[in-house]
Amino acid sequence: MAQEKQNQGQNAPEMTEKEYGELVAVRREKLKTLREARQDPFTLTKYPQDSFSALIKQEFADLEPEAETGKTVCLAGRIMAKRVMGKASFAGLRDAQGDIQLYLRRDVLGDETYAAFKKMDIGDIVGVKGEVFRTKMGELSVRCTEVVLLAKSLLPLPEKFHGLKDQETRYRQRYVDLIVNPEVKDTFIKRSKILGQLRSFLDAKGFLEVETPILTPFEIGASARPFLTHHNTLDMDMVLRIETELYLKRLIVGGMDRVYEVGRIFRNEGMDPKHNPEFTTIELYQAFTDYHGMMDLVEEMMKTVAQNVCGSLVVPYQGQQIDLSHWERMTMVEAVKKYSGVDFDQVASDEEAIALAKEHHVELPETPTKGAILAEFFDAYVEEKLIQPTFIYDYPVEISPLAKRKPSNPAFTERFEYFINATEFGNAFSELNDPIDQKGRFERQVAERKAIDPECKAQVDYDYVTALEYGLPPTGGLGFGVDRLVMLLTDSASIRDVLLFPTMKPIDQ
Repeated sequence: MAQEKQNQGQNAPEMTEKEYGELVAVRREKLKTLREARQDPFTLTKYPQDSFSALIKQEFADLEPEAETGKTVCLAGRIMAKRVMGKASFAGLRDAQGDIQLYLRRDVLGDETYAAFKKMDIGDIVGVKGEVFRTKMGELSVRCTEVVLLAKSLLPLPEKFHGLKDQETRYRQRYVDLIVNPEVKDTFIKRSKILGQLRSFLDAKGFLEVETPILTPFEIGASARPFLTHHNTLDMDMVLRIETELYLKRLIVGGMDRVYEVGRIFRNEGMDPKHNPEFTTIELYQAFTDYHGMMDLVEEMMKTVAQNVCGSLVVPYQGQQIDLSHWERMTMVEAVKKYSGVDFDQVASDEEAIALAKEHHVELPETPTKGAILAEFFDAYVEEKLIQPTFIYDYPVEISPLAKRKPSNPAFTERFEYFINATEFGNAFSELNDPIDQKGRFERQVAERKAIDPECKAQVDYDYVTALEYGLPPTGGLGFGVDRLVMLLTDSASIRDVLLFPTMKPIDQ
């Protein structure tokens, strides 16, 4: 019965646990037989692959039915379908670039090789040699003169029409997901292209890619909770970084005027469709510009990447058509006034802001200042409305510890975030370069953290303050999540769809 199921291939009905166990046993027995015959496929170390399915299809796209090419190729990949018909058989081979049909005849391969092929299973990895031709039915195929088993698949693949039904299983067993769902592989190919385009864009702008420490000596005063570890040789606690910012700005102090880092970031916090404990950001810093310069750079960068990766500035995302050709710009005060009707330019005190929050049923922040309450109004009334690309700028100083104050209004900072589909995609400042102001903000931030959580180990980075004392030029800085950008440009609903191996709780817990 198990063999019958195999011959039916991927069109078979969903198998029971017992049937699955039988298939596994059959495959292991086949491997045992091969080893006893000194034909162990796992002893092979290479195969002379010289082409790929997509290249063949491209080269012979115009080949007529029943036409021959006279071209012999060597391919390697996984058997994804199999149809045995006595003296001749068909199989589907999937390689790194796609699928192609194999045509196998007993009189061409010889009795022994053909018999060996008939015993192969869907999922087995093979190398084949043969001539390219097009069948009477118009299918571009390879007429095999050689078939070599390169690796035995001991576990049956999910069936074509049932697949990996459980999304969690797809994330846990991404290797199977990639085998049976080619569109998943396409997502990660596009992710690689996006990263390449980002690097090319920044390199062309004169930015230098650098690397900064992932292990840092202490928890800085930022709001994110870090992962803690211990260095045995130094006998000291360390943390996995929650950002790359402070090291990169040290490089600006050192005279490296344009730097960026594609950095893995770690935050010991919650998980949802937009958040994973480890994720990828790009942070970049440019001397002698400000947050308006960063806005211009973001807009140009997003347009360039979208056009080069997607071929259009209008991209579909979760039912919306996102037009990256147009970017709106509003201050936070303007946005809150537009969507809530409350004009914070007319709010004179913290007490008045508190009263407005209560009146509009807006949650009060832990420290209920006017600026912090403005930010809560933004969260409550504005963010969900920002579907098309929008820059929100001039943030309250209370929530912007590293941004430069606006000379014309010191209660606000030269900071912006940009939003698409009601999601924040990036954060940028005119960087604070006053060491005295920076030291004071760090110390207040750490004090507030410790007041809320006396056990937290947040510290002031006094070495960074020292760096500022040597002189940081006027600088624009930007940080954005690569994963969210990939989600946008691949129309993926969850961050786990664009991470090859998202963080998962072990099954036995």
